[in-house]
Amino acid sequence: MVRWFNIAGPCVPGQHYMIAASARLPEVPGLVARENYFVVHAPRQTGKTTTLRALAAELTASGKYAAVKLSLQSGAAFGDDIGGATRSILAKARQEAQLGLPADLRPPAWPEGPDGYLFGGSLAAWAASCPRPLVLFLDEIDSLTGATLVSVLSQIREGFEDRPGAFPASIAVCGLRDVRDYKTTAGGSPERSGGPSPFNIVVESLRLGDFTLGEVRALYSQHTAETGRVFTDEAVEHVYALTGGQPWLVNALAAEIVDRMKVPATEPVTVEQIDTARERVIQARPSHLDSLVRRLREPEVQRVLLPLLAGSEQPVDLEYSDDRSFVLDLGLITEGDQAGPRIANPIYAEVISRALAEQVVPSPAVLPTARDFVLPDGRFDVPGALTGLAAFWRTHGKMLGDGRPYEEALPHAFLFAWLDRAVNGDGDVFREYANGRGRADLYLRWRYTARDGARAEQREVFEVKAQRPGKADPLKGAIVQLDDYLNHLGLSSGYIVIFDQRPQPMPAADGPLTTQVSPSGHSISIARLVLPPARQPTRAPS
Repeated sequence: MVRWFNIAGPCVPGQHYMIAASARLPEVPGLVARENYFVVHAPRQTGKTTTLRALAAELTASGKYAAVKLSLQSGAAFGDDIGGATRSILAKARQEAQLGLPADLRPPAWPEGPDGYLFGGSLAAWAASCPRPLVLFLDEIDSLTGATLVSVLSQIREGFEDRPGAFPASIAVCGLRDVRDYKTTAGGSPERSGGPSPFNIVVESLRLGDFTLGEVRALYSQHTAETGRVFTDEAVEHVYALTGGQPWLVNALAAEIVDRMKVPATEPVTVEQIDTARERVIQARPSHLDSLVRRLREPEVQRVLLPLLAGSEQPVDLEYSDDRSFVLDLGLITEGDQAGPRIANPIYAEVISRALAEQVVPSPAVLPTARDFVLPDGRFDVPGALTGLAAFWRTHGKMLGDGRPYEEALPHAFLFAWLDRAVNGDGDVFREYANGRGRADLYLRWRYTARDGARAEQREVFEVKAQRPGKADPLKGAIVQLDDYLNHLGLSSGYIVIFDQRPQPMPAADGPLTTQVSPSGHSISIARLVLPPARQPTRAPS
């Protein structure tokens, strides 16, 4: 049977294309051999559960250990009811042990005991009866909350010194976040700050990362070996560039190509087809991407993403650092270079920009449609697109200053949405962030047929700025920044778009684009989008 690219739940050997667990977490066998307790954490849908199951199976198959992955998620519904949560967890553990272990390695009847010792006492009874050292991967640890989470971690810590004969020889606690970040207040509720850690016996914290380019290539090569369908080297590299190696996205693009677009196996998969698949996946907004959008409402996420989206400075305080760690564990950002964090991958950046633009667009019908701005020679009419945007801004721009979330970033998101709709089907718009440098750049790529019949590609870049009341004109700094960006891309010209959010004291017409020459000799076209004039009070008749 031909395997397929999995985008729903853990991967199953023999059914799904997958990367070997030993390659993704190579440190685990050594930690288990030393009877260590450790942490494994990773964002959602990065293959954590798949990897833990595979590691447990490999360790058990070695004949040295009884290893199994146990989910703690069934205890989440019980809140602070420690007894109810523990009994539900143990019932699920018995089921998973029956599926993953031979009969002689499975747990005995769970002993009775007080609620606060029921979990630890059960693990102790299992370890004592098992003929091999017991190794447990406790998945979804962070689905537990409050007193239940504190109790489970504390019982594990208390049993640690009795290993391996009377407690599991090695335990990995696994979840979305680094469990060492979970603290307790006097009331026992886990928070990201304050109080001592209830789980201070780990020797190492492992983060399951995204796929490397080599792993993306290896995953797709498995499909090629079984079907003959080839992903060109350029297509594989493009997938990696778009996804940053995020496992669900890597699988989703391939599944779109194979299962829905049904590209013939005899045709090599191209960069253009990958771009089509990317757009289709974004438009469908599956649960993986929809959950990302829902996260945008959380104050901690807003505090971290706003400087990235608006190209502004990062706060420098402990609260922001704690929030940034949280958003990093969610997989929304990556640490990037010395400039600071950045959005984890271009697909996430597109999804976020479109979601923010939806806040201020009254109806998709007001946005341009594909081929509204096409010149006779087939090129994309950038001045025409910006003139149309200026007219829209004068009518609707005030909506971007009414206290909506991410208010400072909405002009950037709206320009993205405008251009994205205008090039849909024939081009792409990407956001590039330079956090801490006051920059948020857009990169437009337009594919067209030239007059001689040859396929050609037009590339344009935009530096996006907002001028707010009481702030200096950003034009001078924008020219310097765009000049640097054009040097980096090897382009000769670019655009600066300034959303002027100051109420105009008198009527102001949207004039044509103005042009300046940058310090490096690039041609810079400047579009300044203004709000309608402020309404003057009427004088009462004398």
